[in-house]
Parts: sequence; C-alpha cells; structure tokens
Amino acid sequence: MAENTEKATADAHPAYPVGLRLAGRRVVVLGGGQVAQRRLPALIAAGADITLISPSATPSVDVMAETGEITWIKRRYRDGDLADAWYALVATTDPATNAAASAEAERTRTWCVRSDDAEAATAWTPATGRVEGVTVAVLTGHDPRRSAAVRDAIVEGLRDGSIAAPQHRARTPFVALVGGGPGDPDLITVRGRRLLAEADVVIADRLGPRDLLDELPPHVEVIDAAKIPYGRFMAQEAINNALVEHAKAGRSVVRLKGGDPFVFGRGMEEAQALAAEGIACTVVPGISSSISVPGAAGIPVTHRGVAHEFTVVSGHVAPDDPRSLVDWASLAKLTGTLVILMGVDKIGKIAEALVTHGKDPQTPLALVQEGTTAAQRRVDATLATVAETVRTQEVRPPAVIVIGAVVTEGPNKPTT
Repeated sequence: MAENTEKATADAHPAYPVGLRLAGRRVVVLGGGQVAQRRLPALIAAGADITLISPSATPSVDVMAETGEITWIKRRYRDGDLADAWYALVATTDPATNAAASAEAERTRTWCVRSDDAEAATAWTPATGRVEGVTVAVLTGHDPRRSAAVRDAIVEGLRDGSIAAPQHRARTPFVALVGGGPGDPDLITVRGRRLLAEADVVIADRLGPRDLLDELPPHVEVIDAAKIPYGRFMAQEAINNALVEHAKAGRSVVRLKGGDPFVFGRGMEEAQALAAEGIACTVVPGISSSISVPGAAGIPVTHRGVAHEFTVVSGHVAPDDPRSLVDWASLAKLTGTLVILMGVDKIGKIAEALVTHGKDPQTPLALVQEGTTAAQRRVDATLATVAETVRTQEVRPPAVIVIGAVVTEGPNKPTT
C-alpha cells in the first residue's frame, strides 16, 4: 500500500526541468561501463571537473582519462566519495553500491542520477540533442524511448527548418544563395531549408521549390524574381540590387534558386554584386537537375560498360549563334553522356549540329519535363527525330535533355 502511494505521489509531481551549469564544478561518476561512456562526453562538453571512481573502464573511457578529460580513481566506491560534489552519476553494476552512493547523495544534498533505479534517484537525465546553439532536453517520465523519439523529432525539425523557431533577440543578419534542388521540395538540403525558416526576405526563382514558400511564416516577405520591376536595369541587375538593398537594411535574405546556384544559375554574379558592396554571403549548394532529373526518370548519366563520363552544357544559345561558348564539334566526338539544360527550344539546331559534326543520327535521346515533380514526364526520341518529337509531343520547359546510350539503360528504358 505504501509503495503504491509513493508511486502515485511521484506521478503526481513531474520532474522540474532545469539546466545545470557545471563548468569548473565537481562531478562524480561511479562506474566506467557503457552508461558512463555515453554520459561522459556531455559532462566534458559542459566543462565539469569530473572524477570517475571505478576499478575498470571501457577503452573509450580509458582514453578520456589518458587525455586528461577526466580524473580516474581505480577502485570501488567508498562512503565520502561524493563530498563537495554538485552532481553525481551512479552507474555501477552492483545494486548495493548504487544504493549506498544514492544514500550518501541524499545526505549531502547532491543531485544524483541512478542508472539502475530511476525512482530512487533525485535527478533524471533527459534525452538531449543540440542544433545551432539550441539544446533540446525531453523527459517523459518512465518512457525513455519516447523521450528519445520526441527529442529526435524536434532536433530534426529544427535542423531541416520544418519547425520554424526564428530568433527574437539580437542576431546577425545574413545573405544566403540557396540551391533549392530540381523541384521536389523534399530535395532541398537540410541547411537550405533551415536558412529559409530563419529568413526575413526570400527572393525566389520560378524554378525553385515553390511548395516551400507556403510553409514560411506570415512575416516573411517573398519576392518573385520574375516580377521585380526592372526599369532601366536588366533582370539580373535588378535582382542583384534587391539583394543588396535588403541586406543593407539589416534583413536576413535568402536567394532561393532552382538546382545549384553555380550551375547555370548566375549565382556567382549575385555573389560578386554583394561582395562589391562589402556584403558577405553564404552559398548553399543544391542538387543539380543535370543529374537528379535523369536519375528520377530512371536514366543513369554514367553506367559501367556504357558511359565513363558525362558532360553538362547550356542549350539556351543555339550552336550557330555567335554568342555560343560551346564547342559542339568536340562534343559530337565524345562517347559518353551529354546532358543539356535550358535547350528545349533549341534542340533541333543542337541535334543538327551534333549530327553534322559526326554524331550518329540514331543516338538515343530523352527529354524529362518537370523532373522530380508530380508533373514529371519523359519523352524519348533520337537525334534524327527530336525536333519533330518536341513539336508533336508539345514538350515545354523546364526539361532536361539526355543524349547517349545510357538512355536505353535503367528500369524505365523505352520499349521497342
């Protein structure tokens, strides 16, 4: 009856959460096994003055002692070992020793964690995680696995930005050029998503992962890069000016771009414009559509025995245009895979140039439209038929064009 009353009392009074500042303060750990091995790193990181009392220890704990991170007294616990300790971790394999140490901690008013009997302890160790200067500590009473699961969910949410927790105290504004990936919002990097959650202003491209914009808090100003008033400026100059203007106003700015900022994304132009104004920026790489979109369509850009290299080129300028920087004659001689971005409306002239310079007209080709999104569509052709295929199948940008033998490989290869 008394035991049930005691348990009911404990359940009625949950643990009071508090953060212990242990730097330079004496902490005693009893037992050098796996429990100590798991708990010691956090105590070391907290700057505690740690004394380990145990006749033996795991190799990892032994190294901590050898490097001077802890002091190891190689014997069993004795009454009085907790003198002047602020905190004690009791984790030996002997229940009697644990009970005796716990009783000493009660007499000396030392907060004490017991690995073998949480109910007999005066403190509990929460499931703890850290991300970006935030410590998450979770207690769920008698269910440590649930504590760990809740901890993991919160830490992951903070890390990937799905849990928005903007800083409200003074912080340093930032400018970030973030690669949003090929279109699927799940394919943005963890860091990119976190920076989005911390932004005051987001300047977004049409090809960026638009679904992520709906998740932003109401106070975030979202600017469509395609709709910035250009006036006497070129489109890119207007975007550069907007980045500089918002950065100088002390706002945290994310330039959200499709794919990777430096793969035909003019990211370097934006970084240079910011640098010219003395504004530092962070570049967050993104998953390039040049490899991810073919992959999503079942096309490997390289494959053993088929292609040992792949080349990525921009197709926004036709081969006969004097502005073109691409050596199409050399590309025609390659035996690997050719990936063309921004080339749908020029693909007829591109195919003609490749064939003129020696490429087999029957070389297989695939166009993957709206890759990685729900609207993804794959259309297959050859260099000889692609111009007509694009017209009759009404292929529209954005689409990634893959040319080479790899098109006929993979689980989604075309049937004849």
